[in-house]
Amino acid sequence: MTGARRRWFGLVFISIAVALIIVDSTIVNVAIPSIVDDLGITSTQVQWVQESYTLVFAALLLVFGSLADRYGRRRILLTGVVIFAAASVLAALAQTGDLLIASRLVQGVGGAMVLPTTLSLINATFRGRDRGIAFAIWGSTIGGMVAVGPLLGGWLTTYFSWRWAFGINVPLGLVIIVGVLIFVSESKDAGEPRRIDVVGAVLSVITSASLVFGLIEGRTYGWWLTKTAPTIGDWTWPFELSIIPIAFLITLVSGVLFVWWGIRRQRLGKSTLLAFSLFRIASFRNGNIAALIVSLGEFGIILSLPLWLQNVLGYDALQTGFVLLALAIGSFVASGLAGAFGNKVTPLTIVRVGIVAEIIGVAGLGTVITADATWLVIVPFLFVYGLGVGLATAQLTGVVLGDVPVEQSGQGSGTSSTARQIGSALGIAVLGTVLFTSVGLSLDAKLADLDVPAATSTQIVDAVVDSAGAAIPALEAQSPAVAEAAKEAFSEGTRYSAYAAAGFLVIGLVATLRLTARRPEETEQPAVPAASGS
Repeated sequence: MTGARRRWFGLVFISIAVALIIVDSTIVNVAIPSIVDDLGITSTQVQWVQESYTLVFAALLLVFGSLADRYGRRRILLTGVVIFAAASVLAALAQTGDLLIASRLVQGVGGAMVLPTTLSLINATFRGRDRGIAFAIWGSTIGGMVAVGPLLGGWLTTYFSWRWAFGINVPLGLVIIVGVLIFVSESKDAGEPRRIDVVGAVLSVITSASLVFGLIEGRTYGWWLTKTAPTIGDWTWPFELSIIPIAFLITLVSGVLFVWWGIRRQRLGKSTLLAFSLFRIASFRNGNIAALIVSLGEFGIILSLPLWLQNVLGYDALQTGFVLLALAIGSFVASGLAGAFGNKVTPLTIVRVGIVAEIIGVAGLGTVITADATWLVIVPFLFVYGLGVGLATAQLTGVVLGDVPVEQSGQGSGTSSTARQIGSALGIAVLGTVLFTSVGLSLDAKLADLDVPAATSTQIVDAVVDSAGAAIPALEAQSPAVAEAAKEAFSEGTRYSAYAAAGFLVIGLVATLRLTARRPEETEQPAVPAASGS
């Protein structure tokens, strides 16, 4: 087999590896009700089943991106897949909520090893127009799997068990391991591995973890004053001041220390977790800023849309997955378009076209979301949105890493992935707050118009908001008028969430104006031989 064909076969298995971790971050959403029924977990545990994976995942991306450069990108990728698959077995067999949460934490470790290494392997393997196509496939896989996850989760949960939502990762992991060993060559920094910056790694984890924790849990615990006191065993947070400002203070202090420590080590000629010199590259610096802002709005609608489809329109998990499949189809179509036009227009042009398509798709969803809407008016805008995600995500990654030296591609991709994950966490936190705050205010006003007593109104509003809309179907039997008001309120909240996402994407589009457009051939670099192959 020629080297060129081997690279493309390798890309297939790299893309499957990306699909594995992205699907797992979305597949759980539609399986949660079954998990609650089976394990009897509390609402707090429900949150952590969904969020523990994201928390660990974002916190460790930089660490494993750097380790991959030093010890081998393929080696770290394979290790990550093994850890991920093993943790999936534990999750599938979990008999308690705590064991399931622990398994999700370990899955986050494996996922953090996989994502940056897939990026750096592509960056090290492909050049010029081929690299643009490879990044397009990588990005379209991410966009598509965001939608395929709920579809697969709905099918497995409906016809088998929620446990298979995790068990499916095992055969996929075996396929990835075999394919990567056969078709993907090892690559890493030349020379002997340097000493790892342990202090920098610890500071990086503390900074990322505290920031993501604060962004995700702000609505739960209170952004400034304590709304719900966190508890650990018999200990309860005793202060009026919420734990969230403390988390953000830790983020600020540890972040400043991380930068100071890294620059100091770099000046002394020692290894650093993050190559701070990369930020002297305009495309890398400005591209990461744009990527973070775009991520604020890209996938936030996926948080609210499944809830609205199931609790307002009455779709089941599988039907919801089919509706979201339009996003996946649009994203996969984007990979073909990027390949066809990749040598005719600049990657930055494709990025901007993609973001415009995302804005049209998300804003369009906001205009058609009503309590009596049907899937027919939702699907076209989801397709356009998916088209934009597929175009923008991959090509923006290519722009960010286009001038990064191959020997630093792991650090570069780790930084890029971390920026995206932090942006996504911020987007989910903000859009979730917009959704549930809007639902509460709107429903309260509508119940007042129906002359519902204040005490009863408060109970209904709390039930709808705290259950993320799951209480709406039960209201139908008690009071059709109240249920209709709840549906309209939840539709309004979903609509405002969509508009907020579109607003973030507009800001992201403006941020891309700081990037310089270059044709694919201008980024052509001589291929760097792999350190070893299989």
